[in-house]
Amino acid sequence: STHSIPAAASHVYNTQKFYFVAAGVFRPLRRAGPLDRPEEVDGGALEGLVAQHLRAWIDYSGSDARLFYWKTRGGSEVDFVVYGPGDFWALEVKRGARVRRRDLRHLKTFRKDFPEARVRLAYGGDERLVSDGIVGLPVRELLPAIVPLARLP
Repeated sequence: STHSIPAAASHVYNTQKFYFVAAGVFRPLRRAGPLDRPEEVDGGALEGLVAQHLRAWIDYSGSDARLFYWKTRGGSEVDFVVYGPGDFWALEVKRGARVRRRDLRHLKTFRKDFPEARVRLAYGGDERLVSDGIVGLPVRELLPAIVPLARLP
């Protein structure tokens, strides 16, 4: 069955994205080629790790929430949307140690359509920050805070 978050605008659709069941499987099975950049490979591996934590949180919390990937026809996309009774989160994952304005643009688009959602950016830096009303959390702070029966950070 297909699950969907309510569309606030006709240009929005949501879909599922494939992640391996364990983040450690990604690298050995991923086909590599001469045009691959290490940051692209690392970014995909990091997304898989975050997906693994979010799926575990949903399953072990007994939550009715679902996990989605969100994209507009115009190309804006958010890596993860957690949607269910009492939970509506949008989370973008960036591998870089610094947050740039362009890292926030898709979350801003999402927030415009869904102002009731909590939007977060997980990134490879060391500081918790707020930029344009969007909370940025270091991945190493976010992952240990995703604990069953607790609210998402």
